[in-house]
Amino acid sequence: MRFLYISIIIFVYNVAQAQQQVAIIPMPVQFVKGSGYFTLNNYSSIGYNNEQLKTIAYYFQNELLSQKGITVQQKAKTANIVLLLKAGRKHADSCAYQISIKPDQIIVSGTHPNGIFYGVVSLLQLALTNKNNQLPVVEITDTPAYGWRGFMLDESRHFFGKEKVKSILNWMAFYKLNIFHWHLTDEPAWRLEIKKYPNLALVGGIGDYLNPDLPAQFYTQADIKEIIAYAAERYIQVVPEIDMPGHATAANKAYPEYSGGGSAGHPEFTFNPGLEKTYTYLTDILKETNVLFPAGLIHLGGDEVSYGNEKWNTNPEILKLREREKLKDNAAVEHYFMKRMADSLYQLNAKAIFWDEMADVDLPKHKTVMFWWRQEKPEQLRTALSKGYPTVLCPRLPLYFDFVQDSTHQYGRKWNRLYNPIEQVYAFDAGAYAENDKEKSLILGIQANLWTETVDNNARLDYLLFPRIAALSEAAWVPHKKKDFKTFSANLTRHLALYNKTGLYYYDPSKTLLHPEIPVKRKKPLNYKD
Repeated sequence: MRFLYISIIIFVYNVAQAQQQVAIIPMPVQFVKGSGYFTLNNYSSIGYNNEQLKTIAYYFQNELLSQKGITVQQKAKTANIVLLLKAGRKHADSCAYQISIKPDQIIVSGTHPNGIFYGVVSLLQLALTNKNNQLPVVEITDTPAYGWRGFMLDESRHFFGKEKVKSILNWMAFYKLNIFHWHLTDEPAWRLEIKKYPNLALVGGIGDYLNPDLPAQFYTQADIKEIIAYAAERYIQVVPEIDMPGHATAANKAYPEYSGGGSAGHPEFTFNPGLEKTYTYLTDILKETNVLFPAGLIHLGGDEVSYGNEKWNTNPEILKLREREKLKDNAAVEHYFMKRMADSLYQLNAKAIFWDEMADVDLPKHKTVMFWWRQEKPEQLRTALSKGYPTVLCPRLPLYFDFVQDSTHQYGRKWNRLYNPIEQVYAFDAGAYAENDKEKSLILGIQANLWTETVDNNARLDYLLFPRIAALSEAAWVPHKKKDFKTFSANLTRHLALYNKTGLYYYDPSKTLLHPEIPVKRKKPLNYKD
């Protein structure tokens, strides 16, 4: 009885909190509730003071129509929902926005269309999480803690396709995430059409992590353009990853003449740094990739090369390279290779992104971004920051979403019995990793990564992503000192109702039997990062 009594008190507390708060995730930095409501219905209308905001108005209209059946129309002068682009300071945060909801009018304002989009997203969340389309009178002022709020999807190991990617982009926008890091090439398969080297997709795209004989699956360049345009409408940048010099098995299956060999566990794992034609080949690939992806950022990998560079010790071209360039070991060969490929990318007026292994290489700081993923190697983060590299934090603990979220789960990964529950995702504090203000300014933000060895269907993908994506959004947006997990949990209950409505197969931390964990057949032990 005592347990039941405590449970009832907690439930009543959570309900009361949910009623007091506006159920916006990520929680706005500042909001003040008033009295009364704005009623959103088919008589509501939306207007804007700048043509740049037209597509944002359409986004709001279409989301309301598809999810609520409400047909808000655009009106030039008499609209009761107004998008207002204001003049602002030169260096004002483009993501900042304000919302003023009164019983007879809503004004969403900002100094950049980006911020107004996020204001509209907050308004949309209010519309979807409040009953009877009653939006509470409230004044909101909001801006994100970090500019890089990312999510990475690995589609080399399992391919999900355009519609699933668009669904993920929809939810990213809903939670104000703004970077979609797309891991398109790796050992199992190559998923990007390159016109100059068609076999990369046609041959390298065959198979996946569990089945090497599946027909080729990949994104055509037309698909890429469609997805990038879709993401841009939601103020999301798409950053591709072309992994090198390791994780090149699928590419080497298509064009073996560029292979640097591998090891017993990872055959044909590397590109060949000793062949001049390798650099021409990969630069051609980067040229097409850079045209397709307008973000001006390409991730070049640079991780885990030692898993499959055994043949570098005997490869004659690589041995000649070592002698010519006075490279003392394979790590030095790798660094030489990455410097050349980075330079090729810089010549295309794009920035290069690397995993944290490459923090040891001296590269131009203003053209390079590091991703710190190895939480057991804090010295790599210290190296990256001390050298002045802008850095994104994505440590396995707690930001790898292929890690399980509950101690009873067994089909994903753990790290020495540790896993990534939603509480730890929420509590992640990027600022705590900076030792001074200079380092703090170098931390661009955070990103969650979802590798797909254990993810072979959409339901399992959703199960690992939801609701942790909501916790990720608050960890990236809300200043750490303003975070409150109890408030977040109360707000999340309304978002879980949205998941139910849209048919997501999600994990509910409070009801572990609602959706059981989906098993997946393993091909091999999960003993390395990707």
